[in-house]
Amino acid sequence: MIELDKITASVKRAVEKIDKRIIICAGTGCVANGSLKVFEAFKETAKEMGLNLTVELKEENDKSTLLSKSGCQGFCQMGPLVNILPAGILYNKVKTADVKEILEKSIINDETVERLCYKDNGKVCKGQEEIPFYTKQHRMVLKQCGVIDPENIGEYIYDGGYLAAKKACIEMSDKEICDVVLAAGLRGRGGGGFPSGRKWEAARVQPKGKKYVICNGDEGDPGAFMDRSVMEGNPHSVIEGMIIASKAIGADEGYVYVRTEYALAVERMKKAVAAAAEKGALGKNIFGSGHNFTLHVMEGAGAFVCGEETALIASVEGKRGMPSPKPPFPAQSGLWRKPTIINNVETLASVPMIINYGAQTFRKIGTEGSPGTKTFALTGHVLNTGLIEVPFGATLRHIIFDVSGGVTDEKGQVKDDNFKAVQIGGPSGGCLTQEHLDLPLDFDSLRKAGAMVGSGGLVVMNKSTCMVNVAKFFMQFTQNESCGKCVLCREGTRQMLLMLEDITEGRADENTIPLLERLAKAVQTGSLCALGKTAPNPVLSTLKYFRDEYDAHVKEKRCPTGECTNLVNYSINDKCIGCTACAVKCPVKAIKGERKQKHTIDTASCIKCGVCINVCKFQAVVRG
Repeated sequence: MIELDKITASVKRAVEKIDKRIIICAGTGCVANGSLKVFEAFKETAKEMGLNLTVELKEENDKSTLLSKSGCQGFCQMGPLVNILPAGILYNKVKTADVKEILEKSIINDETVERLCYKDNGKVCKGQEEIPFYTKQHRMVLKQCGVIDPENIGEYIYDGGYLAAKKACIEMSDKEICDVVLAAGLRGRGGGGFPSGRKWEAARVQPKGKKYVICNGDEGDPGAFMDRSVMEGNPHSVIEGMIIASKAIGADEGYVYVRTEYALAVERMKKAVAAAAEKGALGKNIFGSGHNFTLHVMEGAGAFVCGEETALIASVEGKRGMPSPKPPFPAQSGLWRKPTIINNVETLASVPMIINYGAQTFRKIGTEGSPGTKTFALTGHVLNTGLIEVPFGATLRHIIFDVSGGVTDEKGQVKDDNFKAVQIGGPSGGCLTQEHLDLPLDFDSLRKAGAMVGSGGLVVMNKSTCMVNVAKFFMQFTQNESCGKCVLCREGTRQMLLMLEDITEGRADENTIPLLERLAKAVQTGSLCALGKTAPNPVLSTLKYFRDEYDAHVKEKRCPTGECTNLVNYSINDKCIGCTACAVKCPVKAIKGERKQKHTIDTASCIKCGVCINVCKFQAVVRG
């Protein structure tokens, strides 16, 4: 049986011996940028300098500086990130060559290396408390991700971890747990927004016997990495949420289903499950309550359709991941035909907060119909990309211009009047435009606008983006990921993709757009699962808000942004002085002309790569 008080006291004694702490972001983004090399450089350089540096939090340690890793700290674009505590200094884009200076100034002399700090319009921001990217957020689920060591269960417990699970197992009945989750208004963060309390209650009232809890970590949207970051940065919060869910419905076994491409998330979830089992937070007679719960980590093969709960269940059972008709719903007949609840990572990580602080406290954040916060993966044409968390009801304007710092042009310079659209909810979502900048982002408002929260991907696009091309990109994705079970999804998405290709490549006629629209609505209505039903959303939303771009492609055989190369022609105007720079660089020798004479482009040979425009210093090459 886990002894939380004893573990907390032990970690407290260890923490009291820590003079300073160096936290290296070891989320996937920073790791890809070399943060583990920076971690090793800190160890080696500190040893060379004779500094007392430890990499393990133990109460038997002497007074020392602790070097540790964290999960994603959110500011992905500025990684590798190094956080110095208790000074609260955040260093950006740290390289191994910077390590010695950081140790000398920040650890030995309590100074700041200003050149490594984030600059906000020229102002040096010492740490997160001064950086708008952080101060404009409301981090609840992500609060611990960039601080605690995700591979140290003691740190999680020291910060109040597993107290909610203990309370649920010992002090609360199954009905009381379901009631408080329902009262909190927690809705599924995986896309559909179904009330979690209702789902749990539906499984709770099933006859006693074998029941299951499944965590859906099969995050597959392009550009989405919210669930991955929580599993990497705070896996025990997910486990604790699953323990509470298991008590609520009477389950004694669960699965964390993670796509195999998330290697770091898989590794840390497995370590966390093993540590929780070793300490007694999982297994038999948890907290001496008589409740039993064992947990397994299963790797999925990366099929997008397995994000749908019945397809996920089929995959866990060893079958091909394909959706099944509902009813019966998984809460009635799920894994191996037993009552099963499936929640995504972020939903489960929110549960301990509700149990600890109560439903009404949770409801103080967000909106009446969508309480709490939502994490978003923010990418695209914005100054600062990364992982953010804001209350439901926050607006696109707040996220894009306040949190992220504004819309950028092709050179990465902020140009706020350059905003065109944002794709929200990945391939299942839709496009929002200028008119939606002040729309509150919550489940109901987005649904009325023809979009959806989805898992939380936000791709911001500036005016250089071709919206027809965007629709084609997402349709290519959903067509590839269709399991093929129902004809409307299997064949409908393929035909929609072919029509979009006709539009972007100049083969479409006046019948193409009306036919595309009718087919999209048919796929939306007749598909079996959410993948098929939402697959047409990017097409329908771009048709609604950017019909003029579709018309230009079809009627004028012209791409207004110049992205669709088949609809672009290159020519040389009278500004040409015959310098030959474009002719030299042209990969297919399509540019002809004598030196100091105006050149011409052989359009039949031109592959429309754009090299000529990039090398011309006189703006003589034009695209139209």
